[in-house]
Amino acid sequence: MHGQGNRARADAPDLHALGAAVRELRARRGLSQERLGFKAELHRNYVGAIERGTINPTFRTLMRLADGLAVSLSELVEMYERNAHGRA
Repeated sequence: MHGQGNRARADAPDLHALGAAVRELRARRGLSQERLGFKAELHRNYVGAIERGTINPTFRTLMRLADGLAVSLSELVEMYERNAHGRA
């Protein structure tokens, strides 16, 4: 399984907003972290770390997540922006 990213500071609000977006989209689709990991070719633990905001995923990883979630990358980024700026 692939997934390279840099460890993030534990208090990085932008990564927490991204993680919340991934978690919300995953929940909407009824996917477990393990199933999303399979679809995105990422380890389930890596998906969990992204959702917790503890790692900074690469662009390639974001593309894989979007594909695994069956959304466009722009939809994933839009949800991140809503979370980052506190908009519903």
